[in-house]
Amino acid sequence: MLTEKRHALILDAIEKKGAVSVTELVEKLGTSESTIRRDLAFLDRNKSLKKVHGGALKLETQMILTEPNVSDKKKLFSDEKDKIAMYAAQTIRSNDLVFIDAGTTTEKMIGYLEEKSATFVTNGLNHARLLAKKGFKVYLAGGEVKLTTEALVGVTCVEMLKNYNFTKSFMGTNGISPEGGFTTHDIEEACVKRIAVQKSYVAYVLADHSKFDKTASVSFSELSKACIITDYLKNDSYRALTVVKEVCR
Repeated sequence: MLTEKRHALILDAIEKKGAVSVTELVEKLGTSESTIRRDLAFLDRNKSLKKVHGGALKLETQMILTEPNVSDKKKLFSDEKDKIAMYAAQTIRSNDLVFIDAGTTTEKMIGYLEEKSATFVTNGLNHARLLAKKGFKVYLAGGEVKLTTEALVGVTCVEMLKNYNFTKSFMGTNGISPEGGFTTHDIEEACVKRIAVQKSYVAYVLADHSKFDKTASVSFSELSKACIITDYLKNDSYRALTVVKEVCR
């Protein structure tokens, strides 16, 4: 079979299914595994698909160029965010040192927190107030205030977070995609998120289904570096890239 024909059949299979394995393609095209792997590598370099371990994924990423303010975000998928936040809060154990990122879904976690022996660090202004009001031990990371997200960002915040070794972190994100990983709109927020993930034994990204297959302007982590807690997955191919927990299924 001609190379061009194989490539066309591979792309057709991915278009129909969203994801295919090397084994499937070997059987479908009647060629060797090494040939299929070379085909996938070529198509990945040419941005026709996303090559992953054992197969390939369809490129479906949508670029998102603007970010709503906090009050508008709170109105979006509120019930779904509640369920995600409730599950996330239940993962916190005795004496955990926890980073909670600024964000509307992470903020909802606070209402469900019960483990009083845990210590919390946050860059969310309202998060810190709510945690303190509930009687938790909380530290507010310093830095420049970003009003649109009510987050503290910048070099001071990043340098403070470098001092910690978190048992768990809970992050917000604007987009999730195989190509971009976890993404956000602001370079300074990305720096804070990146160091928090790096300094965490386990990192969780809290994201409703609307965040998938979307990419914002700045990447802060590969998908493999954090677990995802979501309401439900529209595209099961993400399970091959990281641990995903669906709370509405």
